[in-house]
Amino acid sequence: MTAQALRGVAAVVGVGESAYTRGGTDGVTDVSVALDASTAALADAGLTPGDVDGLVPPYMGATAEELIANLGLTGVRFCAQVNLGGASPVAALGYAASAVAAGLARTVLVPVGWAGYSGRRARALSAAEPTTSYRKAVRGLYAPNGVHSPSQVYAQVARRHQHEFGTPAEALGRVAVNTRAHAVATPNAIMRKPMALADHLASRWIVEPYRLLDCCMDSDAGAAVVVTAADDPRHTGRARAVLDGWADARPSEPLDMYNRADFFETGLTTAAPAAWAMAGVGPSDMDFAQIYDCFTFEVLQQLEEAGFCGRGESGDFVLSGHTDPGGRLPINTHGGLLSQAHALGMNHVVEAVRQLRHEAGPRQVDGARLGVVTGWGDLGDGSIAVLRREGR
Repeated sequence: MTAQALRGVAAVVGVGESAYTRGGTDGVTDVSVALDASTAALADAGLTPGDVDGLVPPYMGATAEELIANLGLTGVRFCAQVNLGGASPVAALGYAASAVAAGLARTVLVPVGWAGYSGRRARALSAAEPTTSYRKAVRGLYAPNGVHSPSQVYAQVARRHQHEFGTPAEALGRVAVNTRAHAVATPNAIMRKPMALADHLASRWIVEPYRLLDCCMDSDAGAAVVVTAADDPRHTGRARAVLDGWADARPSEPLDMYNRADFFETGLTTAAPAAWAMAGVGPSDMDFAQIYDCFTFEVLQQLEEAGFCGRGESGDFVLSGHTDPGGRLPINTHGGLLSQAHALGMNHVVEAVRQLRHEAGPRQVDGARLGVVTGWGDLGDGSIAVLRREGR
């Protein structure tokens, strides 16, 4: 079977989120926010835990066993886990769609949850026992040279881009400002205070070229989606987000970001062309893009590697207004990891579905019918999914 044969076989029929918070709620854990989101996603799909026979648990936090026991899932016959860091949730959509297409499951739940404010934060995870490629690289290669946190790891790629292509700080700032503008219009967003470019440029340094407002936040957040066959009769009476193309990949040198033959190569460099070919569309066809935004530069880099502009052209692309609210390619219309919450990137998928169902309220992209979501993980792992509106 070719990848193109899988085009359009599966759809996201339910989405859900926990409350997105930064403390102030007792008892918040990775498991609790994943459960809240899962319950909401099943309700949104008009389904019950008894309908779920497939599960793609998150790469960190709640385990499959915890989710099965606490949700009361009694018929799970397909279960798979993706380990691509922040690229995992988008890649998990492809796993779920493939399971549905193969008849391995009829209803697949894909949840995530991270108590990243009340529990272990990003810095603590980076310093944890090295069990992933990212942690092994930080512990063995980077930490001896003073590089410990994600901001320090990724900032060096951003600085190299600035050196080679002259990418200005204002381009990073434009990403932050646009993302905040969308968060202001999003009820379930943490950072809803308007931001101007001057605010961004005046924020304190974290590690050059990243200022405070270039960095995503620690938060408590869970998000989940439900995937079924696109023609499942339980859902044909409403609009849904059909999966037309998906792919994930690791970079050619997955253990070290700084010594690749192509310095700016990521998993998305390989995954994006495959997903576009599978979907039969291209970057210029997209009505919006939800781009994984752990830091502002990672948005610029993914725009390039996904084919929205050429290598080194993302600064001009953003500063020309293409990605502004109301531009030809609005980005992160929910506020993203920078301003909505850090739900490990699954909140990007939730927002894409809401945009395609035309349920995004004041931030709705007019007439949206095609959208794309990307994931970024660890040392540049990449994932991408192309979604299409179908139904009423």
